Parts: sequence; structure tokens; C-alpha cells
Amino acid sequence: MSVFETEIIAVGPEAELFKDEKMVILFGKDAPDTLKDYCYSIKINSVEGSITIDSTLTMGDTSYEVTAVGEVVQKNLEDLGHITIKFDGSTSAELPGTLYVEEKEIPELTIGTHISI
Repeated sequence: MSVFETEIIAVGPEAELFKDEKMVILFGKDAPDTLKDYCYSIKINSVEGSITIDSTLTMGDTSYEVTAVGEVVQKNLEDLGHITIKFDGSTSAELPGTLYVEEKEIPELTIGTHISI
């Protein structure tokens, strides 16, 4: 069961650059101008439950096991629609606003791509 669902509503012109670093940055539509170009903009929705290492992140048709959850991921996602997703399989959360998932290829993300946790 998903605790959070959203979809991409805009793609910053530089958002793809972070894929080389195994990262995706999500932000609600009110991302600061300094970050907007690097983000995938999403609809801000509430989180209905807890995001844990037992959770699964799904982006389009691709699913990832969550391996670590930064301490402010849930709050930032609800308040700002903002988290960084790191696709490196880390089992400890080095950054408080980052969701860590298994190391697997990042799918193509476009306007309308469905995201759930």
C-alpha cells in the first residue's frame, strides 16, 4: 500500500544532470528560482503513514526498495514536495532530506510520470 502518491508536473531544463550522480531532486511547484531548473516539479500531497526501509518507491513502471530514510524526508515531502532521491543503495541516511533506494537504473521521468512510495 502506498503512503504517498504524486506525479511530475514540470521538468527543469537541468534536472537530468543529477542522474549521472545517481540522484533525482523532487520539489513542489514553489521551488526557489535557484533550484527550479534542477528539479522535477511534483504535486504536493500528504503522506498517509510512515516512509520506512520497508517502503517501495515506484517511478512510472520501475520500483525500488527503500534502503534508508533521512530524518526530514517525510516532513519536507509533505510541506514542500521536496526530497532528493539517491539511487545508490546506501543503508544509512547521510543527508536528512534524502531518500535512499537500491542501486538500479533511473527511468526516464517526464511530465505525467506517476510516483508513489
